[in-house]
Amino acid sequence: MQAKIFFGDIEVTKTKTDIIKNPYSDKVVAEFPVCDASDATEALKIAKEAFVKNRKIPLSQRVTWIEDVIEKLKENKEDIAKTITDEVAKPIKFSRIEVDRCIETLRLSITAAIEQHGETFNSDAMPSGRKTISYFTRVPVGVASLITPFNFPLNLIAHKLAPALITGNSVVLKPTPEAPLTAYKFAKLFIQSEHRSPNALSLVYGDAEVGSTLVKSDIPRAVSFTGSVPVGKIIVSQAGIKKVSLELGGNAATFIDKTANLEESAKKCALGAFVNSGQVCISLQRIYAHEDISDDFALLLAREAKELIIGNPYEDETFMGPLINEEASHRAERWVKSAIKEGAVALSGGKKDGKLFPPTVMDKVTDDMDIVCEEVFAPIVSIVKVKDFDEALEKINNSPYGLQYSIFTNDLNLTKRAIEEFDCGGVVVNDIPTVRFDIQPYGGVKLSGIGKEGPKYALEEFTEIKSVVIC
Repeated sequence: MQAKIFFGDIEVTKTKTDIIKNPYSDKVVAEFPVCDASDATEALKIAKEAFVKNRKIPLSQRVTWIEDVIEKLKENKEDIAKTITDEVAKPIKFSRIEVDRCIETLRLSITAAIEQHGETFNSDAMPSGRKTISYFTRVPVGVASLITPFNFPLNLIAHKLAPALITGNSVVLKPTPEAPLTAYKFAKLFIQSEHRSPNALSLVYGDAEVGSTLVKSDIPRAVSFTGSVPVGKIIVSQAGIKKVSLELGGNAATFIDKTANLEESAKKCALGAFVNSGQVCISLQRIYAHEDISDDFALLLAREAKELIIGNPYEDETFMGPLINEEASHRAERWVKSAIKEGAVALSGGKKDGKLFPPTVMDKVTDDMDIVCEEVFAPIVSIVKVKDFDEALEKINNSPYGLQYSIFTNDLNLTKRAIEEFDCGGVVVNDIPTVRFDIQPYGGVKLSGIGKEGPKYALEEFTEIKSVVIC
């Protein structure tokens, strides 16, 4: 099936196209237009013109619009789930979960928009003031450029698109090049709705040239990006004076205390490290285990990893499919070989098996090895033995990233310390740092990003405060 461009409500094709192959079967699953800077510029112009009228559309209509998309998404759930699996080889049971989460994200966006409010002030509170009617309200920023990644090609679009549209903005969406058809089918649900805001959504494809145009242009007042740190740095340097929100990389870590339930911790850590083939910003990558239980925990985790079902992503029982492409798989293998050369031991996996890279548990890892210093974005987890929580805390925080960390413990004092002292955007207690609920604020510190997602908090990224005084 061929994805197409949307210049506002108008569907457009181009002569030059490219194809997407399924990472597991190598079968061609999608064709999409090759866009350039001029396409991005045209989409931005349409969005700017549309905003003049669409900002006046009542919230009730925008709510009805999103509700209509929810119903269409429910009707087309299996088709869209299969499209996700086609393009990025996510196991089908997790693709279905992603569609369900997308529906929830849209619902949360409606609730957040209805509940959003301003605030009144007592302008005579200070001697220099006087009695007035004083308050602030929130207004849409205008045009927003949205750039999204491959690992959650539907729900991460929803986390940007729904809050931006329901607050009255016009948007230009550039989805990941790896999943253009998923984005096309999703965007089409919005654009074909009779309740839509006319021309409020445009869709273009491309890499650096198109992305840079969407960021550099003076038309967008907000840029929202989820992806890698190197690209995030480029966006910051190019964006100029506009609102920028970045959800970047992570190097998620956990501490396994000697008081933790080891079997339960191992089961959860296997899920957190290997779900979606480790291709999640908050995939569990670093495990700091107390020296009293580290060896026992490592064996338990390796056992859990070996029991996971990997293979054909279209089969319901499959837990893990292939990485997004061959280069990602080769890169993962290089990470493991480098660590083994430095003294680490692979307790499970570690070697590429055709299209698949198996769940890999690395033991005897030291915190100076690249495999724990950098984001691997692969099904690899490393265990570092530590003498106590203080040592773990120092090592966990000694990272340029700070998205989400966790702790497994039955010690209340350690729980309190982890919450207070972990240098990150989110802390999880007695579960994996990969836990994320779409209703929560989500985002990191340091190189992990700027701003927050989660519909309620994304609304703030796509609106401005307007102060009002009536004398």
